[in-house]
Amino acid sequence: MLFGILVGCFYAAVSIGLSVAFGLLDVPHVAHPALMVLGSYCTYLLGLYGWDPIVAGIALTPLFFLLGVAIYRFYYETFEKRGSDAGVRGLAFFFGLAFIIEVGLILVFGVDQRMVEADYIGKSLSLGGYRIPWRLLVAFGVALLLTAALTLYLSRTFTGRAIKAVAQDEPALRLMGANPVRIKQWAFGIATAVTALAGAMLIVVGPVEPSLDRVYIGRTFCVVVLAGLGSMTGTLLAGLILGVSESIVLTQFGASWAPAVAFGLLLVVLGIRPQGLFGR
Repeated sequence: MLFGILVGCFYAAVSIGLSVAFGLLDVPHVAHPALMVLGSYCTYLLGLYGWDPIVAGIALTPLFFLLGVAIYRFYYETFEKRGSDAGVRGLAFFFGLAFIIEVGLILVFGVDQRMVEADYIGKSLSLGGYRIPWRLLVAFGVALLLTAALTLYLSRTFTGRAIKAVAQDEPALRLMGANPVRIKQWAFGIATAVTALAGAMLIVVGPVEPSLDRVYIGRTFCVVVLAGLGSMTGTLLAGLILGVSESIVLTQFGASWAPAVAFGLLLVVLGIRPQGLFGR
């Protein structure tokens, strides 16, 4: 159960960026896990020069923010600006982007797994007869900080409240003096910047390979939909639900059934409560 809670917080941390992009902006960002893996490999490169993985992830966030701004601008000019079927065409665009990132990583790094070194990787904390890996405790702490920071930003700042409103009522947002396109562009930059830190946590938790995004696409979308689109605190709780559920299935039925938990939860939630457990 404890392992499930820690893994669940990790799932929440790697899903927060998608919660902003898909949950608040209605952008079909299926390339989110691929960008996260890209962040892992960038962290690996900085690790070759002695950088701590988490410090490297933080240092990469400005570059990923600019990358996110550029991606959204291209998406907007090419798809969203031109018609109501932007979602379908945009879905193809982001699938293509994910494929390009994966192939590019294979060409540069090969298909072998890569990992980083840090003082807290490979060590455990002994607590009441349990040995808790420090790498999961680090992910747990980062997940809490990310959730708290984004929740405060979205609720306490004008830009944050505009991000929450932009997908609901663009004309009203314009009357308030805000440019919806710039708001979305800024928000997508934040969502992409978060993937840099998520990628750093991913390579801290375990080795990475270029195709790892396929493993996390179901889990991240499950967390976001389970939470209720755009709910930051809901994302944390939904990650905990997924982590604990996977831990139970792993214990009772074996590792081969664990990946199916995310898709099973996704189908159940969509059938019973489409707005998510914590959505309105």
